[in-house]
Amino acid sequence: MNSMMSLKRMIPVLAAAASLVGAVSAAAEERDGVRYRAISDGAYSIVAEVRAKPGKERALREATLPLVALVRSDPKNLVYFLQEDRATPGRFVFYEVFANRADFDAHNAMPYVQKWFGLLPELAEGGVVVRRLEILGHSGG
Repeated sequence: MNSMMSLKRMIPVLAAAASLVGAVSAAAEERDGVRYRAISDGAYSIVAEVRAKPGKERALREATLPLVALVRSDPKNLVYFLQEDRATPGRFVFYEVFANRADFDAHNAMPYVQKWFGLLPELAEGGVVVRRLEILGHSGG
């Protein structure tokens, strides 16, 4: 009888633990807007770089930071990171992943991206250097 009572008390604890494991697993699948499970072999990834003109580092940073939330809110974007070179302030590197080229092209056509491109002649040296890459060895998680 005593072991039956202990078992009955353990059921809610086990149910809570199972729920927690499910929540942790779901969180691992999508962290901070990165949807790892949606990335497949052949996904279209981008590494892009832009350099601020001398004295325009802060202005380019301020113009670029809002892109993070905007791009991550796009359901077609799977991964988006904006990085700044620690040794060269004003040198920004973007890492982006889309399912395919059409999704990337749609991203570049968004009004907020076009507006940002329009600021570059004043703020950046040259244009954006883009490397178009293909995801390998990833089967969605």
